[in-house]
Amino acid sequence: MATWQQFAESAPDLAAPVRARLTATKHHVLATLRKDGTPRVSGTEVDFTPEGHLHLGSMADAQKGKDLKRDPRFALHANPGDGSMDGGDAKLSGRATPLPTEGPDDAFDLDLHEVVLTTVENDQLVIRLWTPENGLREIRRK
Repeated sequence: MATWQQFAESAPDLAAPVRARLTATKHHVLATLRKDGTPRVSGTEVDFTPEGHLHLGSMADAQKGKDLKRDPRFALHANPGDGSMDGGDAKLSGRATPLPTEGPDDAFDLDLHEVVLTTVENDQLVIRLWTPENGLREIRRK
């Protein structure tokens, strides 16, 4: 697992467009796991901290927060915008760690296991994939 900062230092050319996708719009889609192991998708917002972490918030007693406290695995799909694929399609996965909060709401630090950005370049599908173990790879498909 890696913090956002560790990912950004390891793959800055991938981190910049992924961050752009995450900051281009406010709302994204989070996938968590229910008690029975089936997936749940929820709307969510993320924030980048000055210390180089990626955080996610959840209202008190929201199901996504309960899911993450029980099973920290998540997948996050950045809002794709207007559907033009401008800037690419960004997806992240990893584990969420609860953070202490002053109020009733929940907050989580996101540790990254995988970051993917899919774009279309010259009629090719370009998939840029990063993991802490293998670094950055690129796959091109016609």
